[in-house]
This record gives sequence, structure tokens and C-alpha cells, in this order.
Amino acid sequence: MIKFKFKQFKKKSGTLVPFSLEKQIPFKTKRIFIIYGNKNYVRGNHAHHKCKQFLVPIYGSMIIEYENFKIKKKIRINYKRKEGFLLKPKTWCKIKFNSNHSILMVFCDREYEFKDYIEKYKDFLKIIKKNK
Repeated sequence: MIKFKFKQFKKKSGTLVPFSLEKQIPFKTKRIFIIYGNKNYVRGNHAHHKCKQFLVPIYGSMIIEYENFKIKKKIRINYKRKEGFLLKPKTWCKIKFNSNHSILMVFCDREYEFKDYIEKYKDFLKIIKKNK
């Protein structure tokens, strides 16, 4: 996972965090979706063969567990840090929400393709063993 820090412009009236799809998202975006989550619930829990995903916490806090053929890590992300995280293809990702009403925005470099999903962890492990 690669971390990206976003610029922010603060005033008394609030904070502006601009996103430039061409400058800040590390690929040409084809799809965007938003996940709304509640405390202690898990989303994701899969990998993709080809799709890159860029995760941006909009509100709340979450733990991202991710694994590929090189590493297995767990990180905590939250909207206050103004950071985005890149998940490369063949990276297993599990998202656990730490606060109610959390919002995660996800940018993808591919349209939705059912066949791109790796939904079983045992299948994922077989795939990454081939890449070692």
C-alpha cells in the first residue's frame, strides 16, 4: 500500500481538501464508489486480479488489513489525516470500521468486472504463491 498526503486549506469557516483526478489519483479513474460503514462491521474482504483501488477516508476511522505476495500489514486510517492509500492488484483487503457513520471513497482504474474479484482467501493464497 502506498500512502499519499492531500493538501488542505484551512479558514475559520472550515477546511477545503481539493482532489485533482489527474494529479493526485495515481491512475486514470474509471469508477468511484462510496462505502458507508458502522462500528465493528467489515467490508471488502477480497482482492482483485487487475483493478487498482485508491482509498480515501471521508469520515470516521477504519483499520485496513492488506496482504500481497510481499507483505501482510494492518494500518489505521481516518479522515483527519487527509491521506489516500493505493491498493495494487492481487492485494487482499479487509476494512473494519472503528466508528459509526464512517465513509470511505474508493477510486478504481477499471469498471466493475465480476471476474476480476478474488473472493476466496484460499484462492488468493494460491495466486500469490505463484508470484513469489
